[in-house]
Amino acid sequence: MPSRAPRFAAATDQPTPRRPLPWGWWTLLAALVLALALQLVLADRARLATDPAWRPRLEMLCGMLGCTLPAWQEPEAFRVTSRDVRRHPQDERALLVSTSFRNDARWPQAWPVLEVALHDIDGQALGLRRFQPVEYLGSPPATELIAPGQSAMATLEILDPGQRAVAFTFEFH
Repeated sequence: MPSRAPRFAAATDQPTPRRPLPWGWWTLLAALVLALALQLVLADRARLATDPAWRPRLEMLCGMLGCTLPAWQEPEAFRVTSRDVRRHPQDERALLVSTSFRNDARWPQAWPVLEVALHDIDGQALGLRRFQPVEYLGSPPATELIAPGQSAMATLEILDPGQRAVAFTFEFH
């Protein structure tokens, strides 16, 4: 009887063919890649939320997952719709500054810091001050955010810089 070598010791010239991975492994790999992409987006959501193209997608995603996004910040989107500077009716050393502004951004954003500057005839700033929302609204805002298209009225009392002040500007921060 010829001796038969064990199968593992048998010499073969051809390598054994590799079996393809079952479809379950490919599905698991795809799910892991998607989970990694989701984690990367969520980890960087504060930066991505400042991009108008990404913002709606992130709002939808955070709505489903229960995460939060920082308030939209676009100070350039605030527009002054009216403004007026008058002598204060009860204090001759002060001015009464009134302005109304609107949020023209596409999303709600935090109430801005309002900067008022008075200038002389040469355009040089005579005085500048930044007012927090509680200061220019007279009380804390009713809501944390100002909605798109929402207007607000600000009234400020400032010291009169005298006859040299001929112009004033408003900026939002």
